[in-house]
Amino acid sequence: MKSRAITVDVELQNPNNLESIPEISEIRSWCEASIQKESADRLINNTLSVLIRIVNDKESADLNHKYRDKDGPTNVLSYPNDVPEFMLDIPELKEQSSHIGDLVICEPLVINEASDQNKSVMAHWAHLIVHGVLHLQGFDHIEDIEALKMESLEIKILEQLGFPNPYTHLS
Repeated sequence: MKSRAITVDVELQNPNNLESIPEISEIRSWCEASIQKESADRLINNTLSVLIRIVNDKESADLNHKYRDKDGPTNVLSYPNDVPEFMLDIPELKEQSSHIGDLVICEPLVINEASDQNKSVMAHWAHLIVHGVLHLQGFDHIEDIEALKMESLEIKILEQLGFPNPYTHLS
């Protein structure tokens, strides 16, 4: 739960002019809903920023190989802006910490996965952005207990945004 209203400035990059992308206002609201109290409490002001790059299969596959040593495209990649906690006492660095990181989302996979999972493309966009923004705040799903915590949080946030449980297709 957030301790105060947070604004998220979203820089959206779409170098391939892909067309199934939600409106920036929707993306911003999904990002804002995903900000957790711990992240909000570290801010000097009430603004965070995130860069979201929408890519094709090739760019996603190239980045996935380079940074994760995995073949093929992936739906979302998260690149947190990690400012060490001890440096947050320095005002200039605390200002920089308002950029929580970058997300790279593969548009063709969003569309294909939504179809495969029998969910709307918009619901899948929302899920991947919420998922990615949680990663930028340090959440992960490597260990089962972490995965359960992160998935529960995603379900709660998406429900508040009016979207169904994104994991029901897995049942």
